[in-house]
Amino acid sequence: MKLSNIVLLFGCFPATIQPTAHGSGYTLQVRHRAKPSHFGFFASIPCTSLSIQVSSALITLFILFLSIQSFAQFKLSDELKHSKSTEVTGTYQFPVNPGQPNFLAGTMGELRNTHFHAGIDVRTNNMVGMPILATQSGYVSRIIVGTGGYGHAMMITHPDGNTSLYGHLDQFKGPIAKHILEEHYSRKSFDLDLNFTPTQYPITKGDTIGLSGNTGGSSGPHLHFEIRNSNNEALNPLAFGFTEIEDKIAPLAFRIALKTMDVNARVNDKFGRFEFGLVRSGNTARLAAPIFAHGKIGIEILAHDKLDRSQFRTGISKIEVYVDSVLTFQQQIHKIDFNTSRDIVTLMDYKSLKTKGVHFNKLYIEDGNPLQFYPSKNPGFVQVNEGTKKIKIVLRDFAGNESTANFSLKYDPHTNEVPFLENLLKPLEYEVAENTLVIHSKPCGAKEKPILLFEKGKKVEVNTSYRSINHLVYLIDLKKSLPDSIVNCQGSIVLNYKDVVPSKTDYTHYSNHIDIQFPNGALYDTLYLSLYETQKNNRTIYSIGNLLTPIHGSVTITLKETGIEGNKKIAAYHLEANRYEYVGGAWSNDRITFNTTELGDFVLLTDSVAPTITRISCTTLSARFRIRDNLSGIEKYEANINGEWLLMKYDYKTGILQSERLDKQKFLKGDFELKVTDRAGNERFYRQRIL
Repeated sequence: MKLSNIVLLFGCFPATIQPTAHGSGYTLQVRHRAKPSHFGFFASIPCTSLSIQVSSALITLFILFLSIQSFAQFKLSDELKHSKSTEVTGTYQFPVNPGQPNFLAGTMGELRNTHFHAGIDVRTNNMVGMPILATQSGYVSRIIVGTGGYGHAMMITHPDGNTSLYGHLDQFKGPIAKHILEEHYSRKSFDLDLNFTPTQYPITKGDTIGLSGNTGGSSGPHLHFEIRNSNNEALNPLAFGFTEIEDKIAPLAFRIALKTMDVNARVNDKFGRFEFGLVRSGNTARLAAPIFAHGKIGIEILAHDKLDRSQFRTGISKIEVYVDSVLTFQQQIHKIDFNTSRDIVTLMDYKSLKTKGVHFNKLYIEDGNPLQFYPSKNPGFVQVNEGTKKIKIVLRDFAGNESTANFSLKYDPHTNEVPFLENLLKPLEYEVAENTLVIHSKPCGAKEKPILLFEKGKKVEVNTSYRSINHLVYLIDLKKSLPDSIVNCQGSIVLNYKDVVPSKTDYTHYSNHIDIQFPNGALYDTLYLSLYETQKNNRTIYSIGNLLTPIHGSVTITLKETGIEGNKKIAAYHLEANRYEYVGGAWSNDRITFNTTELGDFVLLTDSVAPTITRISCTTLSARFRIRDNLSGIEKYEANINGEWLLMKYDYKTGILQSERLDKQKFLKGDFELKVTDRAGNERFYRQRIL
């Protein structure tokens, strides 16, 4: 065997085999000091350059060993599944334009409306088609193709047990692309979820695995990039030392909110939740004057991080709260468990999110919060019982940039007389804050009288908790009493509370018209369930609980005695801000049962209008259409050419359907048919003979 200047991978060291000068053997030269992989042969050699004189026979055995070793790296299915990830290990390559400055539109741990952002969003200059590179060697372990979520996504499992994910791709590259196309046709489905073994599609670090896109739930062209450990927890990709991302900007704090946590607490003599704007100077934000308070207080903050040369808001990795220089609260998001991502609703103020679309981060831990982001486990509430409490909030991003927000809480003795309360729009109104019923009333004259509460026929008089000249406030602890109506000189209000639903058990509420099943874990806290029906535009509105109550899992609702002989075209819809969101349901005679992850108002609507199909182009090369539905939404679509199934890729954001042929040499000729069906079962057809 004659060898000459053969370059090999010696463990994880590049090595060169060269003939010796006298021709009696070979020299093995190892030159690069890289971090050893789990499979490095001479990983213990502590050198940057090494030459070893070896015989031809030994070289032959050495090459055979390396061949076996390389093959073994991709036969690791069982080992990778059961090994404990070392998480940040080896050298990972940035997946977009490595070695050049890159910019992000989102970071890990960023607060989204329904979940924590589990990776980084890499900008692609608002372009589709940029090459996406494998961050590390390994094998393609999973492919996901769908209309929402990640869209077109690839997952690559690496020898260290970590898995990288590349989402919103426009298309896949390499030998696997042909396999995926064949799977579409074999399964006759656009949606795919495929798993692969280590030997099927090996990947080398730096391979182009796809092109960037805007598929799935993306709001613009970019790459969603994740790195997960062997427990399927998302790690912060920025922990892998990517120098392509610069971050010298500290987090920015804009507002704080203070919340009274029981009926005896007050902020500026009032009960409730109150926001205050911060004034920033450099990396310090503050309130100019102390806030008067007493009792148990919860603090929230509206803040986000910024990256160099980026207008996007990103997440904050670590938050600390100090009260009189004592650490009382910590929050650190360094990994995300996908099983608890929905629990983001316990970390944010849910009412502010739903009504204003803003993400206030709670700096306290309430009952029902299962998240593991709190190293100290301190609940974080501030007890203001005397003196002045100096509050310092420290915000720190992953790059170590730090900013602070500072303010003071000054103890103010309890008082029933408040100088100013806002004017009421109605003479008598109410709201529920956690476990407290808050009743607001205009005065009834110079002589103040108690308000009357009725509960199951029993009457109770309640005096004001605090008041101003034109506004009375009454606070009722719902854990002690659940009234069904309130009465005073300004009028009466029926509260419609029907039940108290516990949060940590299976529970079913039964009534003549509505049954509701709450599985264990569906609620974060005790629910004071209100139920009532109203008529609007000749439709019955079923009000079930409150839209502002966060739900962890789905609940099952049965509407009984609807007076409707149900069919598939009649379904339940969730009503929010004059928008109808399809929920669905199954009919049995005149009752319908459906599942929902939100409470609030529901209505039964009939969808008898078929979807629309608008032809963009339909030629021998491709078929392209826009499809829409006016109410229930698109459920499925199917295209055929001469009776043979044709793949149509769907982008729900634009409503565009685009064909892709299995055989690019075979033109679309003959009888073409497209059928689109909505969730109510209405169908629309488009037919054309392509010549």
